[in-house]
Amino acid sequence: MEDRPTGSPQKIKLLLVDDEKDFVEVLTKRLKSRGFDVTAAYCGAEAIQALRKVDFDVAILDLKMEDMNGLEVLKIFKKMYSDMQVIILSGHETEQTVREGMEYGAFEYLSKPCEFEALVRTLHDATSAANT
Repeated sequence: MEDRPTGSPQKIKLLLVDDEKDFVEVLTKRLKSRGFDVTAAYCGAEAIQALRKVDFDVAILDLKMEDMNGLEVLKIFKKMYSDMQVIILSGHETEQTVREGMEYGAFEYLSKPCEFEALVRTLHDATSAANT
């Protein structure tokens, strides 16, 4: 564990879940350059395993993945760690999936492609909401 200078803000621990490997790699690199502590998972099962090991502040979750759909993963996340904020980021939304995602406890629902600055603001908002 690294020592942090007194008064320095702690990095936001982020779990990024999407089965599009290139997308995950690019977004991980961009978010790390903004100071986020990013863990990538490429499927629902991998994300659930990661959540068993680390207390994340926030997760970004895709809806359409090969092993599980994002709504199933969201329900499991909320049962495991109800305080973690989850942002759904998907290009496959419908009015029904947006409604269900919010009912199951998603903090926000963003459509791909999403402006990077809007995503960063939403991540900070989600983290602030979790800490209040």
